[in-house]
Parts: sequence; C-alpha cells; structure tokens
Amino acid sequence: MLGRLVSREIGRWAPESFWGDTLPILQGANAVIANLECAISERGSAWMRTPKVFHFRAEPGAIAVLQAAGVRYVRLANNHVLDYEKPAFLDTLALLDEAGIARAGAGADLDEARRAARFEAGALKIAAFSVTDNEPPFAAGPERPGVCCVEPEAANVWPTGAAIQAERDAGAELLRVSAQLGPNMVLSRAPHLRAFKQRLLELGCDIVHGHSAHVFQGIETAGRRLILHDTGDFLDDYAVDGICRNDWSFLFLLEIDAGGVRRAVLRPVELGFAEVNLARGKAFDAICDRMVEQSAAFGTALERCTDGLELVLPAAG
Repeated sequence: MLGRLVSREIGRWAPESFWGDTLPILQGANAVIANLECAISERGSAWMRTPKVFHFRAEPGAIAVLQAAGVRYVRLANNHVLDYEKPAFLDTLALLDEAGIARAGAGADLDEARRAARFEAGALKIAAFSVTDNEPPFAAGPERPGVCCVEPEAANVWPTGAAIQAERDAGAELLRVSAQLGPNMVLSRAPHLRAFKQRLLELGCDIVHGHSAHVFQGIETAGRRLILHDTGDFLDDYAVDGICRNDWSFLFLLEIDAGGVRRAVLRPVELGFAEVNLARGKAFDAICDRMVEQSAAFGTALERCTDGLELVLPAAG
C-alpha cells in the first residue's frame, strides 16, 4: 500500500529505500509480484457512493518504487483501487501499462477485469488471474470499469476451467490466481474460502496467492500446487495490532518450473513505517513459529533453515 502517509515520502526518499534490506533479494528474483492496494494518480475525488472508512491513493512516483524492487506484475482486484473514482483508476491502469508492469483483476469493463495478465519469470511463461469478494460496489460490469468480483460460495467460480485451459493453450506454463477474499485481521481462513481456493487448484491453477486479512496464514499443498492462504502485508503505514501482528510477514520466494512449484523459502520480515526489513532475533523466531503452526493445520510441514522456513515439494510424476 503506497498511498496515504507512504505517498508523502515518495519524492523525499529514494525509491529503493522503501524496501529496506529486502531490496537485494527482490532484485535477485526473476519476477516480483504483489497486490497493489491503492490507486496511483494525482486526480480523482474520494469514493463517497457507499460508506468507506479508508481511501488510499499514491502519487505517480509510486511507479518508481515498484520498479526499484523489480515488480513485474500487480494484481488489482481489491477494495482500494477505485478509492478515488474512475479518473484515478484509469490513471493507475495507464501508468502501469506505460511502465511495463503487467496487471490483472481490474479494467475498463468486465472482460478486461477478468482477463489474465501474461508475463515471464526467466524463460517461464506465466498467466495470472486476480479476483476479490471485497467491496462489491467496485465490481466491473459489461460497460462499467471496476474489479473482478467473485462469490466464493457460488456454484460458478472465476477463473473457470475453460478460462484456465485457454491460457494453457495460449502458451502459459504456470497458472496462478491472486485472491483477496474474506475479512481483515483473522489468523485462519474460513472453510468456504479454503474450499474456493482448493477448487481453483482442481481446475488447473498451480499457485493461489491469498491476501486480504493483513496477517499471514498457513500454506497448503496438493502435489506441486500451492495455496498461500494469506501472505499478509508488506509495505504500508498501518497501525499495528499487538495480537494479530500485521507488522509480521514473509518474503515468499518460490522456485518454479512448468511442472509447478519445486521449493518455497519463507524469509521473515518486519514492517516499519513505509519500510520493510528482514526480521531478526526474537521476532524472526516468533514469525516462523506462527507460520509452522498455521501450516501444520493444513498438513504442511515446514522445515527450519538459516533464512527462515523451507518447503520442498514432491518431484513431478
């Protein structure tokens, strides 16, 4: 979230500085992907059509912050990308396109909002969908800009098996869905949301990347397919909940190939004001302990390693 108080520091701080000592790790990845939880624009008026407490907008210099970390793709199906109405929303799309940052989950109409982003990680071709059940008034329509909204308990899901297969047919070697589902500040995922994500794996997705709760949740696997139930926050100006600890999270480093996920390394991080850094000492251990416990509830055994936690998935075949 690069808006509000973070945005005030853009232009005062070097773009690289927001990423703290995680920057070399991010820059060393073939592709960095993230949820962009704000509009990027100097235009627009705060959304007032329905009640809304928080409105997030970042100045256009936020693009340089994303580029500094090597962000290749952002997902936009969330409850803040339309916080400053259509002008800021369309500016956000245009600025991302101009910067060559792939995007999914929002668009000028429903077809665009549903469309998968296509980008590469090294030589691997990736297709990425993005969906949310948050802020239904932001939903795109046939002739209305907005986000790709879903109803997790409905019989039909998006992306459908046909939409996933179409991306495979178009050359995608790895399929992922980013999903902002459910309420804030919960440490475990509701059964119907877990079932929705499991269904996406069954339909052919390789990775489901969850984020909505502002705190991380456990990891679930199915062969070489992976559900990150919630990845928590990473860069923001939010007040810290002393119990849920929304200032704790991870860098989720995935080694992938056309067969899915080979290995995951989770590096604990702590969030400060408009900055993120690798966790150390007692915080390092506490963050790891929580993720080990949460993942064990899904039958996933994470191993300790020097950098944090490691998960090696079974060989293909």
